[in-house]
Amino acid sequence: MNTRTIHPDQLSARPLRLFVASLLLSMVTAVSVWGQGTMAAPAAPAGMKVATFAGGCFWCMEHPFDALNGVSKVTSGYTGGQVPNPTYEQVSAGSTGHIEAVHIVYDPAKVTYERLLDVFWHNIDPVTPNAQFCDHGSQYRSAVFTHDAAQLRAVEASKAALTAARTLPSPIVTQIIPASTFFVAEEYHQQYYRKNPIRYRFYRWNCGRDQRLKELWGAAAPTPEPRP
Repeated sequence: MNTRTIHPDQLSARPLRLFVASLLLSMVTAVSVWGQGTMAAPAAPAGMKVATFAGGCFWCMEHPFDALNGVSKVTSGYTGGQVPNPTYEQVSAGSTGHIEAVHIVYDPAKVTYERLLDVFWHNIDPVTPNAQFCDHGSQYRSAVFTHDAAQLRAVEASKAALTAARTLPSPIVTQIIPASTFFVAEEYHQQYYRKNPIRYRFYRWNCGRDQRLKELWGAAAPTPEPRP
């Protein structure tokens, strides 16, 4: 394997993500999953519910929900677009209409949808359109995908409460969209923060995610990830 050292200052936005992904892929000797079609997420088990949120890089949105008691599974993927079975390469290029998102299966007897919304808001930048941190383009915009009328009422109430609090520097632009087919991302994206902790922290820090969250939310911001 041929590698070369690249200083973090040489990397930005989408090229940074593609660099990290390609570095991982270069270490895989089996047939590459790049370019293979994705599959729709299965239905949630009986007694469980689904929430779907988009907050930019799905690598960074898994851990906040994995950490919650009552969440049984968090899956990275793509939703909201027109192309069936899209690939990461297609979505990151902005050619499918999809948004990077996370599909959360949770037990409503253990964790409420309102709690999930609270975690969602405090892990995103809700005031910047068509971008999240260093990732720019409509495929990285923030959104809540509602699965029923109760979720719609809850997210509208949550957004209204944040607006009334006037703690954010400008109006909330996070979209509220009816849920549609969620396509599970390629396996190397799933639980990326666990599989590749150093590369994950390198990307997250250089993307400025924790710095911006602290700026927006102050003491309510999540605990920053350690620097790589």
